Amino acid sequence: FVTNGYMTRDMLQAYHPYLDAANVDLKAFRDEFYREVCGARLQPVLDSLKLMKEQGVWVEVTTLVIPGHNDDPGELRDIAHFIACELGPGTPWHVSRFHPTYRLTDAPPTPAATLRRAYDIGREAGLHYVYIGNLPGLQGEDTLCPQCNRTVIARYGFTVEEQHLQNGACAYCGARIDGVGL
Repeated sequence: FVTNGYMTRDMLQAYHPYLDAANVDLKAFRDEFYREVCGARLQPVLDSLKLMKEQGVWVEVTTLVIPGHNDDPGELRDIAHFIACELGPGTPWHVSRFHPTYRLTDAPPTPAATLRRAYDIGREAGLHYVYIGNLPGLQGEDTLCPQCNRTVIARYGFTVEEQHLQNGACAYCGARIDGVGL
């Protein structure tokens, strides 16, 4: 289930029995961004993320990093901190490259260095699984073991090139790897 996360508690409770996993877009960590760019509010998205986690739904978070809009290191730290503290360090955070299109053409594509900085911010916040998206070939696509830091799933874009898992654990050190269907 891929969603912007802007939904009511009642809706989430009604859908909970049918929901195993969700990837939620956390577009920014400022209500101003949500109001001006999305015509929505931030708090309902944060509430939805927390409720899904409480319900036992596997949650992943995606942030489309837009130059000049939500790429400030402080804001990225706030997002990473929220994920680590409220959803848990095993919650994946995908930081994705923006490409100007449709209604938002005033910003350039996200530079690789900005995505790398977001990746580093996520890891520094204690997140075990941070991924760089929409820029294949840039280091940051792989799943690393949080214990031994070796690559357990190597990717290029959406293609899995190597897998080093045994029964949901790192094949090198035996540490449990968070996820669904591993």
